[in-house]
Amino acid sequence: MVEDIVGCKWSLAVLDRVRRGVRRPGAIEASLHGLSTKVMNERLRKLVRYGILARTAYPEVPPRVEYTLTAYGGRFARVLDEIAALDADTGAPARRGSRPAPEVEGRRTIVRRARRPAAGR
Repeated sequence: MVEDIVGCKWSLAVLDRVRRGVRRPGAIEASLHGLSTKVMNERLRKLVRYGILARTAYPEVPPRVEYTLTAYGGRFARVLDEIAALDADTGAPARRGSRPAPEVEGRRTIVRRARRPAAGR
């Protein structure tokens, strides 16, 4: 379970947003540029399945859904905080090929790929 959550940048980013008080799916998606609705819903379902988040659906029109951190999710988040503090204490540079989590709001990540030469040229 830990590898499944920690190894996914979007799971960590979604968990971070819920910890900061962003509870509605639309607000989570709006605060994380580059996150698609499909991926966000997959990550939310995964975090609920592992017991880290709780999903509350309100019987309203239009329907309203909110996500909150469970007690277990709070413990899990504290472990992640300790790992981040340990990493900061070591002062080690980021590993080659690692990507930073999408923490900065308002910034879009652009991935540029090298063009392949055309066949026969």
